[in-house]
Amino acid sequence: QVQLVESGGGLVQPGGSLRLSCAASGNIYSVSDMGWYRQAPGKQRELVAGITSRGSKNYADSVKGRFTISRDNAKNTVYLQMASLKPEDTAVYYCNARIRVTVWEMNDYWGQGTQVNVSS
Repeated sequence: QVQLVESGGGLVQPGGSLRLSCAASGNIYSVSDMGWYRQAPGKQRELVAGITSRGSKNYADSVKGRFTISRDNAKNTVYLQMASLKPEDTAVYYCNARIRVTVWEMNDYWGQGTQVNVSS
């Protein structure tokens, strides 16, 4: 069994900052790509930022320059530092990881989601 546990969401004023964390645990052989997605009410889930096991990063255009993704491979944890938050960043944020559980088996896993509300 593999679990992704997220933390760090909450309510923040426009212009503020939040840091999300997501830790993978369980029967893990190795962790490949990790990322953050978000889903706002009435909208499709979208990729916010991704990071490979070697540290290559990509971002949605809407968050470039404001959000920073990072990871700690020793802790199987991925972070999302969010700054200059806008009301349109309000959404449920989901962690995603591609995890190899054996030499022969790799699966995609999702966290339970953490709510981020940006409002004055």
